[in-house]
Amino acid sequence: MGAVERRWSVLAVLCAALVILIVDVTVLHVAAPSITEDLSPSSTELLWIIDAYPLVVAPLLVASGTLGDRLGRKRVLIVGLVIFAAASVLAALAWSPLALIAARGVQGIGGALVFPGTMAIVRDVFPDRQERRKAVGIWTAVTAAGAAVGPLFGAVLLERWGWHAVFLVNVPLIALVMPFVVRVLPESRSEDPPPWDPASAALSALGVLGLAFGIKECARNGFGDPIGLATLIGGVGLLGAFTRRQLRRDDPLLDMRLFAQRPFAVAVGCVLLSMFGLVALELFFAQYLQLVLGLSPLAAAVRLIPLMVAAIAGSLLAPRLLHRFGTRAVVTGGLGLTTLALVPLLALSTADEYVIMVVPFLAMGFGLEAALAAANDAIISAVSADRAGGAAAIEETAYELGGGMGVAVLGSVLAAAYSGALGAVSGVSGAGLSAARESLGRAVEVSDGLPASVADALVHAARDAFVHGLRITLVLSIVLLGASALLAAVVLRPALRPDPQVGL
Repeated sequence: MGAVERRWSVLAVLCAALVILIVDVTVLHVAAPSITEDLSPSSTELLWIIDAYPLVVAPLLVASGTLGDRLGRKRVLIVGLVIFAAASVLAALAWSPLALIAARGVQGIGGALVFPGTMAIVRDVFPDRQERRKAVGIWTAVTAAGAAVGPLFGAVLLERWGWHAVFLVNVPLIALVMPFVVRVLPESRSEDPPPWDPASAALSALGVLGLAFGIKECARNGFGDPIGLATLIGGVGLLGAFTRRQLRRDDPLLDMRLFAQRPFAVAVGCVLLSMFGLVALELFFAQYLQLVLGLSPLAAAVRLIPLMVAAIAGSLLAPRLLHRFGTRAVVTGGLGLTTLALVPLLALSTADEYVIMVVPFLAMGFGLEAALAAANDAIISAVSADRAGGAAAIEETAYELGGGMGVAVLGSVLAAAYSGALGAVSGVSGAGLSAARESLGRAVEVSDGLPASVADALVHAARDAFVHGLRITLVLSIVLLGASALLAAVVLRPALRPDPQVGL
Protein backbone atom coordinates (compact mmCIF):
# COMPACT_ATOMS: atom_id res chain seq x y z
CA MET A 1 0.00 0.00 0.00
CA GLY A 2 1.44 3.38 -1.04
CA ALA A 3 1.79 6.40 1.20
CA VAL A 4 -1.22 8.15 -0.38
CA GLU A 5 -3.41 5.09 0.22
CA ARG A 6 -2.43 4.98 3.91
CA ARG A 7 -2.36 8.75 4.25
CA TRP A 8 -4.60 8.87 7.32
CA SER A 9 -2.29 6.47 9.19
CA VAL A 10 0.64 8.65 8.16
CA LEU A 11 -1.19 11.71 9.51
CA ALA A 12 -1.90 9.95 12.82
CA VAL A 13 1.78 9.10 13.33
CA LEU A 14 2.89 12.61 12.39
CA CYS A 15 0.43 14.08 14.88
CA ALA A 16 1.63 11.72 17.61
CA ALA A 17 5.24 12.79 17.06
CA LEU A 18 4.30 16.45 16.84
CA VAL A 19 2.20 16.57 19.99
CA ILE A 20 5.16 15.49 22.15
CA LEU A 21 7.13 18.54 21.04
CA ILE A 22 4.16 20.90 21.30
CA VAL A 23 3.24 19.80 24.83
CA ASP A 24 6.80 20.52 25.93
CA VAL A 25 6.43 24.17 24.91
CA THR A 26 3.41 25.08 27.04
CA VAL A 27 4.07 22.63 29.87
CA LEU A 28 6.52 25.20 31.24
CA HIS A 29 3.69 27.68 31.67
CA VAL A 30 2.64 25.90 34.87
CA ALA A 31 6.14 24.64 35.72
CA ALA A 32 7.68 28.14 35.78
CA PRO A 33 6.77 28.91 39.43
CA SER A 34 8.22 25.56 40.59
CA ILE A 35 11.40 26.08 38.58
CA THR A 36 11.70 29.58 40.09
CA GLU A 37 11.36 28.16 43.60
CA ASP A 38 13.97 25.43 43.00
CA LEU A 39 16.61 27.10 40.78
CA SER A 40 15.99 30.77 41.74
CA PRO A 41 16.46 32.22 38.23
CA SER A 42 16.26 35.95 37.70
CA SER A 43 13.31 37.28 35.68
CA THR A 44 15.60 37.44 32.62
CA GLU A 45 16.86 33.86 33.15
CA LEU A 46 13.28 32.62 33.53
CA LEU A 47 12.34 34.22 30.20
CA TRP A 48 15.36 32.55 28.59
CA ILE A 49 14.39 29.16 30.06
CA ILE A 50 11.02 29.50 28.33
CA ASP A 51 12.38 31.23 25.23
CA ALA A 52 15.56 29.25 24.49
CA TYR A 53 13.59 26.50 22.77
CA PRO A 54 11.61 28.59 20.22
CA LEU A 55 14.49 31.03 19.66
CA VAL A 56 16.78 28.15 18.68
CA VAL A 57 14.09 26.44 16.61
CA ALA A 58 13.28 29.53 14.53
CA PRO A 59 16.75 30.22 13.03
CA LEU A 60 17.26 26.58 12.01
CA LEU A 61 13.93 25.87 10.33
CA VAL A 62 14.77 27.09 6.84
CA ALA A 63 17.98 25.06 6.73
CA SER A 64 16.35 21.96 8.23
CA GLY A 65 13.39 22.17 5.83
CA THR A 66 15.75 22.21 2.86
CA LEU A 67 17.81 19.44 4.47
CA GLY A 68 14.67 17.30 4.63
CA ASP A 69 13.91 18.05 0.98
CA ARG A 70 17.38 16.77 0.05
CA LEU A 71 18.14 13.93 2.49
CA GLY A 72 14.61 12.73 3.21
CA ARG A 73 12.07 14.24 5.59
CA LYS A 74 11.51 11.01 7.49
CA ARG A 75 15.22 10.55 8.12
CA VAL A 76 15.68 14.11 9.36
CA LEU A 77 12.54 13.82 11.51
CA ILE A 78 13.89 10.69 13.23
CA VAL A 79 17.23 12.37 13.98
CA GLY A 80 15.33 15.33 15.42
CA LEU A 81 13.30 13.13 17.77
CA VAL A 82 16.46 11.41 19.05
CA ILE A 83 18.15 14.76 19.74
CA PHE A 84 15.00 16.06 21.45
CA ALA A 85 14.84 12.98 23.72
CA ALA A 86 18.52 13.30 24.71
CA ALA A 87 18.12 17.01 25.43
CA SER A 88 15.06 16.28 27.58
CA VAL A 89 17.21 14.10 29.83
CA LEU A 90 19.74 16.94 30.14
CA ALA A 91 16.93 19.38 31.02
CA ALA A 92 15.57 17.03 33.71
CA LEU A 93 19.03 16.85 35.29
CA ALA A 94 19.68 20.61 35.11
CA TRP A 95 21.25 21.96 38.30
CA SER A 96 21.18 25.68 37.47
CA PRO A 97 19.26 28.15 35.31
CA LEU A 98 22.11 28.27 32.75
CA ALA A 99 22.20 24.47 32.50
CA LEU A 100 18.46 24.39 31.89
CA ILE A 101 18.71 27.15 29.27
CA ALA A 102 21.43 25.19 27.45
CA ALA A 103 19.37 21.98 27.51
CA ARG A 104 16.35 23.84 26.18
CA GLY A 105 18.51 25.13 23.36
CA VAL A 106 19.51 21.59 22.39
CA GLN A 107 15.83 20.64 22.48
CA GLY A 108 15.34 23.44 19.97
CA ILE A 109 17.81 21.81 17.57
CA GLY A 110 15.77 18.60 17.72
CA GLY A 111 12.50 20.47 17.26
CA ALA A 112 13.85 22.34 14.25
CA LEU A 113 14.59 19.03 12.53
CA VAL A 114 11.08 17.68 13.22
CA PHE A 115 8.66 20.53 12.54
CA PRO A 116 9.11 21.21 8.78
CA GLY A 117 8.98 17.52 7.93
CA THR A 118 5.55 16.97 9.50
CA MET A 119 3.71 19.52 7.36
CA ALA A 120 5.80 18.74 4.26
CA ILE A 121 4.84 15.06 4.46
CA VAL A 122 1.18 16.06 4.87
CA ARG A 123 1.49 18.10 1.67
CA ASP A 124 3.09 15.12 -0.06
CA VAL A 125 0.55 12.42 0.88
CA PHE A 126 -2.60 14.58 0.52
CA PRO A 127 -2.53 15.79 -3.11
CA ASP A 128 -6.27 16.60 -3.12
CA ARG A 129 -6.93 20.17 -1.84
CA GLN A 130 -10.19 19.37 -0.03
CA GLU A 131 -8.74 16.33 1.74
CA ARG A 132 -5.64 18.31 2.57
CA ARG A 133 -7.78 20.98 4.22
CA LYS A 134 -9.22 18.30 6.50
CA ALA A 135 -5.74 16.96 7.20
CA VAL A 136 -4.41 20.44 7.97
CA GLY A 137 -7.41 21.03 10.24
CA ILE A 138 -6.63 17.83 12.15
CA TRP A 139 -2.92 18.72 12.27
CA THR A 140 -3.78 22.18 13.64
CA ALA A 141 -6.25 20.67 16.13
CA VAL A 142 -3.55 18.35 17.44
CA THR A 143 -1.19 21.31 17.73
CA ALA A 144 -3.85 23.25 19.62
CA ALA A 145 -4.66 20.27 21.82
CA GLY A 146 -1.00 19.72 22.62
CA ALA A 147 -0.49 23.38 23.48
CA ALA A 148 -3.62 23.44 25.64
CA VAL A 149 -3.11 20.03 27.28
CA GLY A 150 0.50 20.95 28.14
CA PRO A 151 -0.41 22.91 31.29
CA LEU A 152 -2.82 20.20 32.49
CA PHE A 153 -0.35 17.40 31.75
CA GLY A 154 2.46 19.37 33.38
CA ALA A 155 0.36 20.10 36.46
CA VAL A 156 -0.24 16.38 37.08
CA LEU A 157 3.47 15.65 36.72
CA LEU A 158 4.41 18.61 38.91
CA GLU A 159 2.16 17.66 41.79
CA ARG A 160 3.34 14.05 41.77
CA TRP A 161 7.03 14.14 40.78
CA GLY A 162 8.18 17.77 40.48
CA TRP A 163 9.30 19.87 37.50
CA HIS A 164 12.06 17.43 36.47
CA ALA A 165 9.40 14.96 35.33
CA VAL A 166 8.03 17.55 32.88
CA PHE A 167 11.14 16.95 30.76
CA LEU A 168 11.94 13.33 31.60
CA VAL A 169 8.52 12.09 30.44
CA ASN A 170 9.48 12.93 26.85
CA VAL A 171 11.84 9.96 26.71
CA PRO A 172 9.26 7.14 27.11
CA LEU A 173 6.79 9.04 24.92
CA ILE A 174 9.30 9.27 22.06
CA ALA A 175 10.31 5.63 22.58
CA LEU A 176 6.64 4.69 22.25
CA VAL A 177 6.05 6.61 19.01
CA MET A 178 9.39 5.88 17.31
CA PRO A 179 8.53 2.37 15.99
CA PHE A 180 5.45 3.79 14.24
CA VAL A 181 7.53 6.62 12.78
CA VAL A 182 9.98 4.08 11.34
CA ARG A 183 7.34 1.68 9.97
CA VAL A 184 4.48 3.93 8.85
CA LEU A 185 5.98 7.19 7.59
CA PRO A 186 7.06 7.24 3.93
CA GLU A 187 10.45 8.57 2.94
CA SER A 188 9.52 11.90 1.39
CA ARG A 189 11.95 14.17 -0.43
CA SER A 190 12.01 16.66 -3.27
CA GLU A 191 12.56 15.16 -6.71
CA ASP A 192 14.64 18.17 -7.69
CA PRO A 193 15.95 19.74 -4.47
CA PRO A 194 17.97 22.94 -4.61
CA PRO A 195 21.72 22.50 -4.17
CA TRP A 196 22.90 22.78 -0.60
CA ASP A 197 24.07 26.32 0.02
CA PRO A 198 26.01 26.66 3.31
CA ALA A 199 26.33 30.44 2.97
CA SER A 200 22.56 30.87 2.63
CA ALA A 201 21.92 28.51 5.52
CA ALA A 202 24.31 30.51 7.72
CA LEU A 203 22.84 33.86 6.65
CA SER A 204 19.26 32.74 7.41
CA ALA A 205 20.13 31.16 10.78
CA LEU A 206 22.28 34.04 12.01
CA GLY A 207 19.87 36.63 10.64
CA VAL A 208 16.81 35.21 12.39
CA LEU A 209 18.77 34.66 15.60
CA GLY A 210 20.15 38.21 15.49
CA LEU A 211 16.69 39.63 14.86
CA ALA A 212 15.13 37.66 17.73
CA PHE A 213 17.95 38.32 20.20
CA GLY A 214 18.16 42.01 19.27
CA ILE A 215 14.43 42.56 19.76
CA LYS A 216 14.57 40.67 23.06
CA GLU A 217 17.46 42.74 24.40
CA CYS A 218 16.01 46.05 23.18
CA ALA A 219 12.67 45.20 24.79
CA ARG A 220 14.43 44.44 28.06
CA ASN A 221 16.97 47.29 28.15
CA GLY A 222 15.50 49.85 25.75
CA PHE A 223 16.52 50.71 22.21
CA GLY A 224 19.45 52.70 23.58
CA ASP A 225 21.15 49.43 24.56
CA PRO A 226 24.19 49.22 22.22
CA ILE A 227 24.43 45.42 22.21
CA GLY A 228 20.74 44.88 21.55
CA LEU A 229 20.57 47.56 18.87
CA ALA A 230 23.73 46.35 17.12
CA THR A 231 22.46 42.77 17.14
CA LEU A 232 19.08 43.85 15.79
CA ILE A 233 20.63 45.87 12.96
CA GLY A 234 23.02 43.03 12.20
CA GLY A 235 20.17 40.52 12.05
CA VAL A 236 18.20 42.71 9.65
CA GLY A 237 21.29 43.15 7.50
CA LEU A 238 21.97 39.41 7.36
CA LEU A 239 18.37 38.67 6.41
CA GLY A 240 18.59 41.31 3.70
CA ALA A 241 21.74 39.66 2.36
CA PHE A 242 20.00 36.26 2.52
CA THR A 243 17.03 37.60 0.53
CA ARG A 244 19.26 39.15 -2.15
CA ARG A 245 21.23 35.91 -2.46
CA GLN A 246 18.06 33.84 -2.89
CA LEU A 247 16.62 36.16 -5.54
CA ARG A 248 19.84 36.03 -7.56
CA ARG A 249 20.17 32.23 -7.57
CA ASP A 250 18.47 29.98 -10.11
CA ASP A 251 18.05 27.29 -7.44
CA PRO A 252 17.67 29.15 -4.12
CA LEU A 253 17.77 27.46 -0.75
CA LEU A 254 14.42 29.15 -0.07
CA ASP A 255 12.21 30.52 -2.83
CA MET A 256 11.62 34.08 -1.61
CA ARG A 257 9.31 34.67 -4.58
CA LEU A 258 6.69 32.83 -2.56
CA PHE A 259 6.15 36.11 -0.71
CA ALA A 260 5.01 37.69 -3.98
CA GLN A 261 1.88 35.52 -3.63
CA ARG A 262 -0.51 37.59 -1.57
CA PRO A 263 -2.24 34.68 0.25
CA PHE A 264 1.11 33.20 1.26
CA ALA A 265 2.65 36.46 2.50
CA VAL A 266 -0.44 37.56 4.43
CA ALA A 267 -0.91 34.13 5.99
CA VAL A 268 2.69 34.13 7.22
CA GLY A 269 2.29 37.66 8.60
CA CYS A 270 -0.92 36.77 10.41
CA VAL A 271 0.64 33.67 11.97
CA LEU A 272 3.64 35.68 13.19
CA LEU A 273 1.60 38.52 14.70
CA SER A 274 -0.97 36.16 16.23
CA MET A 275 1.62 33.98 17.94
CA PHE A 276 3.51 37.07 19.09
CA GLY A 277 0.40 38.34 20.85
CA LEU A 278 -0.96 35.14 22.33
CA VAL A 279 1.81 32.70 23.33
CA ALA A 280 3.04 35.12 25.98
CA LEU A 281 -0.50 35.61 27.26
CA GLU A 282 -0.91 31.87 27.81
CA LEU A 283 2.18 31.98 30.03
CA PHE A 284 1.02 35.09 31.86
CA PHE A 285 -2.46 33.67 32.49
CA ALA A 286 -0.92 30.52 34.00
CA GLN A 287 1.23 32.68 36.28
CA TYR A 288 -1.78 34.87 37.14
CA LEU A 289 -3.84 31.86 38.19
CA GLN A 290 -1.05 30.44 40.35
CA LEU A 291 0.80 33.43 41.76
CA VAL A 292 -1.99 36.02 41.95
CA LEU A 293 -5.00 33.84 42.74
CA GLY A 294 -2.94 31.26 44.67
CA LEU A 295 -4.18 28.18 42.78
CA SER A 296 -2.22 24.95 42.59
CA PRO A 297 -0.72 24.00 39.18
CA LEU A 298 -3.48 21.43 38.64
CA ALA A 299 -6.27 23.84 39.59
CA ALA A 300 -4.78 26.50 37.33
CA ALA A 301 -4.56 24.03 34.43
CA VAL A 302 -8.20 23.02 34.92
CA ARG A 303 -9.19 26.68 34.58
CA LEU A 304 -7.55 26.66 31.12
CA ILE A 305 -9.65 23.71 29.84
CA PRO A 306 -12.25 25.94 28.07
CA LEU A 307 -9.41 27.42 26.01
CA MET A 308 -8.24 23.91 25.09
CA VAL A 309 -11.69 22.60 24.10
CA ALA A 310 -12.52 25.69 22.03
CA ALA A 311 -9.13 25.56 20.27
CA ILE A 312 -9.69 21.95 19.21
CA ALA A 313 -13.21 22.79 18.00
CA GLY A 314 -11.91 25.76 15.98
CA SER A 315 -9.28 23.62 14.27
CA LEU A 316 -11.68 20.79 13.41
CA LEU A 317 -14.41 23.10 12.09
CA ALA A 318 -11.98 25.22 10.06
CA PRO A 319 -12.20 23.04 6.89
CA ARG A 320 -16.00 23.50 6.76
CA LEU A 321 -15.69 27.21 7.38
CA LEU A 322 -13.05 27.48 4.67
CA HIS A 323 -15.21 25.61 2.18
CA ARG A 324 -18.19 27.86 2.87
CA PHE A 325 -16.64 31.29 3.45
CA GLY A 326 -13.09 31.18 2.04
CA THR A 327 -9.69 31.98 3.51
CA ARG A 328 -10.16 35.75 3.79
CA ALA A 329 -13.33 35.54 5.86
CA VAL A 330 -12.04 32.79 8.17
CA VAL A 331 -8.69 34.46 8.86
CA THR A 332 -10.23 37.90 9.36
CA GLY A 333 -13.17 36.65 11.41
CA GLY A 334 -11.04 34.38 13.59
CA LEU A 335 -8.49 37.04 14.42
CA GLY A 336 -11.22 39.65 14.92
CA LEU A 337 -13.05 37.36 17.35
CA THR A 338 -9.82 36.72 19.26
CA THR A 339 -9.13 40.45 19.48
CA LEU A 340 -12.58 41.18 20.89
CA ALA A 341 -12.25 38.28 23.34
CA LEU A 342 -9.25 39.90 25.02
CA VAL A 343 -11.08 43.14 25.83
CA PRO A 344 -13.15 41.83 28.82
CA LEU A 345 -9.96 40.42 30.36
CA LEU A 346 -8.81 43.98 31.03
CA ALA A 347 -11.20 43.84 34.01
CA LEU A 348 -9.15 41.13 35.76
CA SER A 349 -7.98 41.99 39.26
CA THR A 350 -6.42 40.23 42.25
CA ALA A 351 -9.88 38.88 43.14
CA ASP A 352 -10.85 35.42 41.88
CA GLU A 353 -13.38 36.32 39.19
CA TYR A 354 -13.10 33.32 36.91
CA VAL A 355 -16.48 34.07 35.33
CA ILE A 356 -14.79 36.98 33.53
CA MET A 357 -12.35 34.54 31.88
CA VAL A 358 -14.57 31.68 30.67
CA VAL A 359 -16.30 33.26 27.66
CA PRO A 360 -13.16 35.09 26.47
CA PHE A 361 -11.19 31.83 26.70
CA LEU A 362 -13.82 30.04 24.58
CA ALA A 363 -13.81 32.81 21.97
CA MET A 364 -10.01 33.08 21.94
CA GLY A 365 -9.47 29.36 21.47
CA PHE A 366 -12.02 28.99 18.70
CA GLY A 367 -11.19 32.17 16.80
CA LEU A 368 -7.42 31.83 16.90
CA GLU A 369 -7.26 28.19 15.86
CA ALA A 370 -9.78 28.61 13.04
CA ALA A 371 -7.70 31.51 11.71
CA LEU A 372 -4.42 29.63 12.05
CA ALA A 373 -5.83 26.55 10.32
CA ALA A 374 -6.91 28.76 7.41
CA ALA A 375 -3.48 30.40 7.33
CA ASN A 376 -1.76 26.99 7.38
CA ASP A 377 -3.86 25.87 4.42
CA ALA A 378 -2.99 29.03 2.45
CA ILE A 379 0.73 28.61 3.16
CA ILE A 380 1.12 24.93 2.34
CA SER A 381 -1.21 25.02 -0.69
CA ALA A 382 0.76 27.85 -2.28
CA VAL A 383 3.56 25.46 -3.32
CA SER A 384 4.02 22.14 -5.08
CA ALA A 385 4.83 19.03 -3.07
CA ASP A 386 8.44 19.42 -4.27
CA ARG A 387 8.80 22.71 -2.40
CA ALA A 388 6.70 21.75 0.62
CA GLY A 389 9.71 21.60 2.94
CA GLY A 390 10.60 25.24 2.31
CA ALA A 391 7.01 26.45 2.74
CA ALA A 392 6.60 24.42 5.93
CA ALA A 393 9.87 25.87 7.23
CA ILE A 394 8.60 29.42 6.66
CA GLU A 395 5.32 28.56 8.38
CA GLU A 396 7.04 27.05 11.42
CA THR A 397 9.50 29.95 11.55
CA ALA A 398 6.54 32.32 11.82
CA TYR A 399 5.08 30.18 14.62
CA GLU A 400 8.28 29.83 16.64
CA LEU A 401 9.68 33.29 16.00
CA GLY A 402 6.34 34.94 16.75
CA GLY A 403 5.84 32.94 19.94
CA GLY A 404 9.44 33.32 21.09
CA MET A 405 9.59 37.05 20.46
CA GLY A 406 6.16 37.47 22.03
CA VAL A 407 7.37 35.92 25.29
CA ALA A 408 10.58 37.94 25.09
CA VAL A 409 9.06 41.32 24.26
CA LEU A 410 5.77 41.14 26.14
CA GLY A 411 7.52 39.38 29.03
CA SER A 412 10.02 42.24 29.22
CA VAL A 413 7.17 44.77 29.05
CA LEU A 414 5.30 43.00 31.85
CA ALA A 415 8.47 42.76 33.95
CA ALA A 416 9.20 46.48 33.48
CA ALA A 417 5.61 47.46 34.26
CA TYR A 418 5.58 45.18 37.32
CA SER A 419 8.88 46.55 38.63
CA GLY A 420 7.79 50.14 38.10
CA ALA A 421 4.41 49.60 39.78
CA LEU A 422 5.81 47.91 42.90
CA GLY A 423 6.49 50.82 45.21
CA ALA A 424 8.03 50.91 48.68
CA VAL A 425 6.45 48.64 51.30
CA SER A 426 6.80 49.54 54.97
CA GLY A 427 9.05 47.05 56.76
CA VAL A 428 10.77 45.74 53.61
CA SER A 429 14.45 46.60 53.24
CA GLY A 430 15.90 48.13 50.09
CA ALA A 431 17.61 44.85 49.20
CA GLY A 432 14.42 42.90 49.79
CA LEU A 433 12.39 45.31 47.68
CA SER A 434 14.99 45.15 44.90
CA ALA A 435 14.71 41.34 44.88
CA ALA A 436 10.91 41.49 44.98
CA ARG A 437 10.89 43.75 41.91
CA GLU A 438 12.58 41.02 39.82
CA SER A 439 9.35 39.00 39.59
CA LEU A 440 6.20 38.09 41.47
CA GLY A 441 7.71 34.70 42.29
CA ARG A 442 10.73 36.39 43.89
CA ALA A 443 8.41 38.70 45.86
CA VAL A 444 6.69 35.64 47.34
CA GLU A 445 10.11 34.20 48.27
CA VAL A 446 11.14 37.47 49.95
CA SER A 447 7.89 37.53 51.92
CA ASP A 448 8.67 34.14 53.50
CA GLY A 449 11.29 35.71 55.76
CA LEU A 450 9.20 38.69 56.90
CA PRO A 451 6.70 39.20 59.73
CA ALA A 452 3.17 38.17 58.75
CA SER A 453 1.76 41.70 58.43
CA VAL A 454 4.69 42.92 56.33
CA ALA A 455 4.67 39.75 54.20
CA ASP A 456 0.97 40.15 53.47
CA ALA A 457 1.47 43.79 52.46
CA LEU A 458 4.37 42.90 50.13
CA VAL A 459 2.53 40.03 48.45
CA HIS A 460 -0.60 42.15 48.03
CA ALA A 461 1.40 45.00 46.48
CA ALA A 462 3.29 42.58 44.21
CA ARG A 463 0.06 40.99 42.99
CA ASP A 464 -1.42 44.39 42.22
CA ALA A 465 1.75 45.27 40.29
CA PHE A 466 1.59 42.02 38.30
CA VAL A 467 -2.05 42.63 37.32
CA HIS A 468 -1.06 46.15 36.22
CA GLY A 469 1.63 44.67 33.96
CA LEU A 470 -0.77 42.03 32.65
CA ARG A 471 -3.26 44.70 31.59
CA ILE A 472 -0.56 46.52 29.63
CA THR A 473 0.41 43.32 27.78
CA LEU A 474 -3.27 42.68 27.06
CA VAL A 475 -3.58 46.11 25.44
CA LEU A 476 -0.50 45.45 23.29
CA SER A 477 -1.86 42.03 22.29
CA ILE A 478 -5.21 43.55 21.35
CA VAL A 479 -3.42 46.01 19.08
CA LEU A 480 -1.31 43.28 17.44
CA LEU A 481 -4.21 40.90 16.85
CA GLY A 482 -6.41 43.72 15.61
CA ALA A 483 -3.65 44.66 13.16
CA SER A 484 -3.50 41.04 11.99
CA ALA A 485 -7.26 40.97 11.36
CA LEU A 486 -7.10 44.29 9.51
CA LEU A 487 -4.18 43.07 7.42
CA ALA A 488 -6.11 39.99 6.36
CA ALA A 489 -9.29 41.97 5.62
CA VAL A 490 -7.55 44.61 3.50
CA VAL A 491 -4.93 42.58 1.65
CA LEU A 492 -6.83 39.35 1.07
CA ARG A 493 -9.32 41.00 -1.28
CA PRO A 494 -11.99 38.90 -3.03
CA ALA A 495 -10.64 40.26 -6.31
CA LEU A 496 -8.15 37.42 -6.23
CA ARG A 497 -10.84 34.82 -6.76
CA PRO A 498 -9.92 33.80 -10.33
CA ASP A 499 -7.98 30.81 -8.99
CA PRO A 500 -10.62 28.56 -7.43
CA GLN A 501 -7.96 26.55 -5.64
CA VAL A 502 -6.92 29.49 -3.51
CA GLY A 503 -10.35 30.00 -1.98
CA LEU A 504 -9.97 33.58 -0.90
